[in-house]
Amino acid sequence: MPSSSNHHILSGLTNNLKDSDTEETREWIESFEGLIETQGTERAQYIMRALLQHAGAKSVGVPMVTTTDYVNSIPVDQEPEFPGDEEVERRYRAYLRWNAAVMVHRAQRPEIGVGGHISSYAGVATLYEVGLNHFFRGPEHPGGGDQVFWQGHSAPGNYARAYLEGRLTEEQLDAFRQEKTKAPHGLSSYPHPRSMPDFWQFPTVSMGIGPLNAIYQAQFNRYLHNRGIKDTSDQHVWAFLGDGEMDEVESRGALQLAANDKLDNLTFVVNCNLQRLDGPVRGNGKIVQELEAFFRGAGWNVIKVLWGREWDQLLAKDRDGELVRIMNETLDGDYQTYKAESGGFIRDHFFGKSPATKELVADMSDDEIWELKRGAHDYHKVYAAYKAAMEHKGQPTVILAQGVKGYGLGSHFEARNATHQMKKLTLEDLKAFRDHLRIPVSDEQIEDDLYNAPYYHPGPDAPEIKYLLERRKELGGFVPDRPHRQQEITLPTDAAYKSAKKGSGKQMAATTMAFVRILKDLLREKDFGHRIVPIIPDEARTFGMDSFFPTAKIYNPNGQNYLSVDRELMLAYKESVQGVILHPGINEAGASAAFTAAGTSYATHGEPMVPVYIYYSMFGFQRTADEFWAAADQLTRGFLIGATAGRTTLTGEGLQHADGHSPILASTNPAVVHYDPAYGYEIAHIVRRGIEHMYGTRDEDHDVMYYLTVYNEPYQQPAEPEDVDVEGILKGIYLLKPAEKDGPRTQLLASGVAVPWALEAQRLLAEDWGVSADVWSVTSWVELRRDGLAAEKESFLNPGDGTRTPFVAQQLAGATGPIVASSDFSSDLPDMIRQFVPNDFASLGTDGFGFADTRQGARRFFHVDSHSMVVRALEMLAKRGEVDWRTPGEAIEKYRLHDVNAGTSGNAGGDA
Repeated sequence: MPSSSNHHILSGLTNNLKDSDTEETREWIESFEGLIETQGTERAQYIMRALLQHAGAKSVGVPMVTTTDYVNSIPVDQEPEFPGDEEVERRYRAYLRWNAAVMVHRAQRPEIGVGGHISSYAGVATLYEVGLNHFFRGPEHPGGGDQVFWQGHSAPGNYARAYLEGRLTEEQLDAFRQEKTKAPHGLSSYPHPRSMPDFWQFPTVSMGIGPLNAIYQAQFNRYLHNRGIKDTSDQHVWAFLGDGEMDEVESRGALQLAANDKLDNLTFVVNCNLQRLDGPVRGNGKIVQELEAFFRGAGWNVIKVLWGREWDQLLAKDRDGELVRIMNETLDGDYQTYKAESGGFIRDHFFGKSPATKELVADMSDDEIWELKRGAHDYHKVYAAYKAAMEHKGQPTVILAQGVKGYGLGSHFEARNATHQMKKLTLEDLKAFRDHLRIPVSDEQIEDDLYNAPYYHPGPDAPEIKYLLERRKELGGFVPDRPHRQQEITLPTDAAYKSAKKGSGKQMAATTMAFVRILKDLLREKDFGHRIVPIIPDEARTFGMDSFFPTAKIYNPNGQNYLSVDRELMLAYKESVQGVILHPGINEAGASAAFTAAGTSYATHGEPMVPVYIYYSMFGFQRTADEFWAAADQLTRGFLIGATAGRTTLTGEGLQHADGHSPILASTNPAVVHYDPAYGYEIAHIVRRGIEHMYGTRDEDHDVMYYLTVYNEPYQQPAEPEDVDVEGILKGIYLLKPAEKDGPRTQLLASGVAVPWALEAQRLLAEDWGVSADVWSVTSWVELRRDGLAAEKESFLNPGDGTRTPFVAQQLAGATGPIVASSDFSSDLPDMIRQFVPNDFASLGTDGFGFADTRQGARRFFHVDSHSMVVRALEMLAKRGEVDWRTPGEAIEKYRLHDVNAGTSGNAGGDA
């Protein structure tokens, strides 16, 4: 019987059932064993499946088999022959292990000490090498090449292989984690495409994002294929993950998508070394069994690779099932301990649990018991699993490979709780590791300088190096590798932006609708529209984008096989294999992953695509900022549209929906260019510039993401002025409406939905108080700040070259009087430019939590509305002596500024 601590993850098919005829049961089992002996496991597998299917048809209750015994999924008689030269591969695998460890160790020289990880690659080397020698197709492969998501902490192994391949030099290995001080030779600590854009494809060290992005990469590959943009039928996505990493919500949160889309172009390889960073993953349980049940329940094909070939004979002799029983019941914490002890310890504490199992190893020495490998370190077992995964159709596959963290590094490292943090080798460790791997390095070379143990390369003409390079040549080139083969594309014509520049006439329209109109026109562009990838979580109707359904259609690789409830309506919900819209459901994390896959297609597939991810503003940077950071690392390009933006504009929804801070969060991401436009014509110029920025020919950083905040409040959209300041729109500020009367002067700055409040304040100041105010539309507080900081830094580092004036100061030159700045975000946002302008400056902001109320009431509560702008301007003018000191108080009384029911800025309605 399984122990009480892990019975919930074992199937227990006969638990709680009485065996009414034990002799008959034994006869059935003997008959089944005879079937296996005479016809093999493949026939036995079919008979069992047929019986289970028939049992269900006869209403015989058979529980779902969520877990299998703790043995390999692929029977020995079904294992394919290993096609490689295992001895040659073993030799250079030893070189890889040595060089990876030495590289990290050398970086711990006292004057450097930059850290690193030795044990992670040591445990995963075989899993990598089987793939690199026999499965992972490079970018020059006729089928287009595979995408491989490597484990982040195992990056030293990738560098060690690139060294043997001749892609990296010793000088570069010695620059590990020293990207600037040893530039241009520095190597990033983990897979970072932004740091090494010619080498890495996918950033994976932020745990959980790799598995999620791998799923959506596989989906996007199919999306490109089904839309007829690129044939991706011969491309496969591999994701190498840790068993501890699988506890991240993102790691498991999209498994159903892979199953529903039948993504048999996707394989997860979970390195089950049973350890997290600090200790066991499931010390009191069995993580492999748990993951098997979880993935199987989610609809995945599961392959377990738990034991090396040395176990095969023992299992074959296990006639009464005692060894399998002990394997099933042994806890992960004990399995970890066994590999940190000795063969004698394993004999006593594992095999010694039963007289039958103790007898199984009676003729084996302690050393032979110690050499019983786990499956993740056996080339034959891993090859069989990879081949089976590639041949399996209709489901994604997960391979659960049991290994040992720190494998081969010796007793100080193997399976120790602290092994993840260990980055130095003692003299004894180095010598023992060298002996274990048979590296031809002398004691004198190691002893001469503890932190200068030599790398080993047998030379380019060595047979193992020739073999290694030949394998990669046959598979289509080196991996990892990030090719630069972006094709030129035709950019949208002027026609795509005309409608937004016309304004809304006498009608009112929200900026969300202004953007959606532009998106529609972009999709219609003959030579460009097919490159747009709209990504919408389950809120298309909120954003007024249900009109896209009948024409663009929603992507579903299975088509639409049901009768739609709204099929008679003009805006019916329509799914299609060729659908354009990626609709991940209520799943912002998945939408962000889809955005990343589409936004890097220019590099991954050589097909530039422009993802447009539109989402509830609050659920963007607050919810998935780490994914956007990884997207920036992956050099993603595209548009992020934070719709229903603002803390007071989304009426009625309340605290968790009222966004007053996303632009501030976004400003911390250097790859994000944020705009807060007020009008459709501003959006048109920003979108046009964004597409040109990403895919134009200008010499600039093209790897940017444009983030626009748009609102659901309708107001009149003016036509574009004839002399509009386009440079000001794109750089962040332009004069929207100068004062129309003389008087004490002030400057009103506003962004987004606050611009109409500023225009109203301008009128009130003139009519009620004789004050002259200029109104400026600030399209980007963030870009103005970045420009200002850049100007300050230039002056700081080049004191003799004069001082560059920040753009905001240039624009406001000659604009006299105090500045009052307002937006529908917290005061931190307009405060970003305070230091760059000489004027007295006041920021009005929606500081604090949002709440459900009317727009007018909420804006009065936060004191960001037109009347608050008037009073704040009067107070600053009074302080300067330019208006009577009693005037601000009179204005407060006149406008009932302390009464939340007296606000008038804004209107009701506007779902989109």
